[in-house]
Amino acid sequence: MQCFEASARLGSFTRAAQELNLTQGAVSRQVIGLEDGLGVRLFLRKHNALTLALTDAGRNYLEEIAPLLQRLERATANARAHRASGGVFNLSVGASLGSYWLIPRLSGFTRAHPEIVLNVATRIGPADFSSRDIDASLEFGDGQRAAMHCDYVMPLDLQPYASPGWIRRFGAKLGPATPKAALINHSTGPQAWSEWFRQAGIASDPGREGPTYDLMWMAMNAAASDLGAVLLPPYMSSDAVASKRLKRLSALKWRAPKAYYLVYPQSRGEHRALQTFRAWLLEQARP
Repeated sequence: MQCFEASARLGSFTRAAQELNLTQGAVSRQVIGLEDGLGVRLFLRKHNALTLALTDAGRNYLEEIAPLLQRLERATANARAHRASGGVFNLSVGASLGSYWLIPRLSGFTRAHPEIVLNVATRIGPADFSSRDIDASLEFGDGQRAAMHCDYVMPLDLQPYASPGWIRRFGAKLGPATPKAALINHSTGPQAWSEWFRQAGIASDPGREGPTYDLMWMAMNAAASDLGAVLLPPYMSSDAVASKRLKRLSALKWRAPKAYYLVYPQSRGEHRALQTFRAWLLEQARP
């Protein structure tokens, strides 16, 4: 995402590489990998063009991620500015939850606890605590990890959303006539569409044959680019709805059987900075 943002802002893979201290080829490969993951082209490739030009999907994506990257940079700078009488705390968090729920709230934690240096890393799936680089993980799961404390943080409630362009094409009502390939899946809830339709009393199962994205934020941006309807939690969808990139298709919520937990080894239960963060986190997640 940093390679894409810098390339879009500077209009050049070469200038982005200079800013990020990478090679031009490395920046280009990162952007191509991002495009492949999203399933859309972010830049127009024109032979002999001096500057890069964004596609419509690229402009929408840049508008979405640029503020998130800026907030992440500010949060990191704030944390580093107040070393470290309260200790260093290393947190692992899923990319979508971290970007759309945790990071917008972190300034409150750093203001309340400037003595703690909070380092944040992202990953997919359960954290590997064999490395001493992770003190705790905010992750999606069943809360049953051996030799771990698993504090329930909040549920995952999903509702359907689609872009105005998709709605003009397929209509705002989901049902048996909705094309199977028009429903986007994500690995956080691979059975979510099946369960949502079951809860809605609709016997068909159109979600199985739609495309699947590893990350929820990828699925959300694919939906905003007219690639399909998607099931999202309110913490992700609110900004896209406010900017009219997405529209909610139904008020019906499906609650996933798994939830978000703060997970940490029992051996680290007395970590002072961890317990300070835990208390703050559970207060933030209170309904």
